[in-house]
Amino acid sequence: MSRFVILEHDHPWLHWDLLLDVPALEGLWTWRLLEHPATSGAIRAERLPDHRRRYLDYEGPISGNRGSVTRWDAGDYVLLSDESDGGLLLEFRGDKRRGVARLSPADTGQSEPMWTLEFQL
Repeated sequence: MSRFVILEHDHPWLHWDLLLDVPALEGLWTWRLLEHPATSGAIRAERLPDHRRRYLDYEGPISGNRGSVTRWDAGDYVLLSDESDGGLLLEFRGDKRRGVARLSPADTGQSEPMWTLEFQL
C-alpha cells in the first residue's frame, strides 16, 4: 500500500490538495480539490505538478508566502486499476475518507484538463 494525504491549503483561496505517494516516482502526484473532500458526489479537481514527499507529513507555512497547510486526512491507498481513459480506481483507507473512488479526467474543452474525484457508495 502507498500513502496519501489531503491537505487544507489557504492560498490563493481555500482548497484541498490530494497527494498520492507513488513509489516509482520521486514526488507525489497532486490534485487541487475545488470542493470540500467530505462532499458527496463528484469533486472537481485540477492536476498540479508533483510535490515533494515531505508534504506527506508536513503541516505549516509554505515558502514563498504561499499560505499554509494543515492535514485534513491521511492514510493508505491501493491502486485497484489504471483506467483506459487515464483515470485511476483507488481504495482509500484514511481517517476520514474510506472506500473506493475514481479519479478521472473530465472533458471540459479547456486547455488544462479538469479531473473528477468521486467516491463510490
